[in-house]
Amino acid sequence: MLVCVPTHDHLIRRAGLGDAGTIGAIYDEAIATGVATFAAGLHDADERAAWLAGRGDRAPVWVLERDGGVVAWAALAPFSHREWYDGVAEYTVYVSGTAQGAGVGGQMLDHLIGEAPALGYWKLVGMVLEGNDAGLALARRRGFREVGTHRAHGHVNGAWRDVTVVELHLEQAR
Repeated sequence: MLVCVPTHDHLIRRAGLGDAGTIGAIYDEAIATGVATFAAGLHDADERAAWLAGRGDRAPVWVLERDGGVVAWAALAPFSHREWYDGVAEYTVYVSGTAQGAGVGGQMLDHLIGEAPALGYWKLVGMVLEGNDAGLALARRRGFREVGTHRAHGHVNGAWRDVTVVELHLEQAR
């Protein structure tokens, strides 16, 4: 299913294999900040194309186009393989450095919140790395509540990092 949400200055649509290189570049840019993800290494077009192709129906990826180019991507994925968590998704939002501070992250998260119920999700969960002040502020602005902190949850750039867990029950977002 192709979902497009055009406005006067941008378009949000489902990601295709042709977006893989740009998705990888945005991801690598975020990795370099040291506060966006525990992931490491480079994610070229081939790697991201395989990643996109391997995602299931309930793990879609969307991109936001502005001025003819992709400047952000966002995804939902099942929180767990356990059936009792079927209605819970983890969300991810990544924005190119050139588009940060322009409301793009909020547009992407709003889109995920709007699409999640149609995919059978009733709750979204986010894992925000220590130091990702913009990501935590975005979640708070969209009504997510802080559930707690996983101490020393992962290792980045030679240091253990905490992760703040946020959640939004989607009936609260309506």
